[in-house]
Amino acid sequence: MSTTIDPFAALGGSSTSSKTATANEAGAADRFLKLLVTQMQNQDPLNPMDNAQITSQMAQINTVSGIEKLNTTVEGLNAQFVQMQALQGAALVGRDVTLEGNGLWIENGVGVGAFDLTGAADNVKVEVLDASGRVAETLQLGAAGAGRHSFDWKAGTVADGSLYTFRVTAQSGTATVPSTALMRDRIYAVSTDGGSMTLETARSGSVDYADVKAFN
Repeated sequence: MSTTIDPFAALGGSSTSSKTATANEAGAADRFLKLLVTQMQNQDPLNPMDNAQITSQMAQINTVSGIEKLNTTVEGLNAQFVQMQALQGAALVGRDVTLEGNGLWIENGVGVGAFDLTGAADNVKVEVLDASGRVAETLQLGAAGAGRHSFDWKAGTVADGSLYTFRVTAQSGTATVPSTALMRDRIYAVSTDGGSMTLETARSGSVDYADVKAFN
């Protein structure tokens, strides 16, 4: 009597999980072919095996073998990508970056900030706030188009390392133009985990690489 060939059994696993297939693909294929030859030698001459069934199951064993090779290749590429990412990350240490936020740190007597506008504005105003929230100075920047703009605040006698904040007000006629405050920060360490890169910054803590708006 003809019996059914199970190529996954020949691989030493179940048909529900190809991940349990043996790592020795050559040995698995050899066992499959030996089972096939044995079955053909002992088949009932009056009830021979179906050629379509044999062809289909041989295709399955080739598919499993191909998947194993593909998985090995992908794992190797992923490992290389992580190593390359780590090397690139090391080169970022010490770099200044632009992130979303309204912090304004004083360095060399100057505070540097930026903002994004969703549309053109007739008048843009930046208010610099001290630690208590009081307005230390107001910068009138005039008209500005849509997109990113930066500004410098000369802090005078304010000590380097002092933290100020700022807020942006943009008007187009009587309408308010939405804006996003952007701050400058500095990378002091980089880590990779699971293919993602995390930046350790001096002022914003841990941030994802994707959150960086620009490298300065």
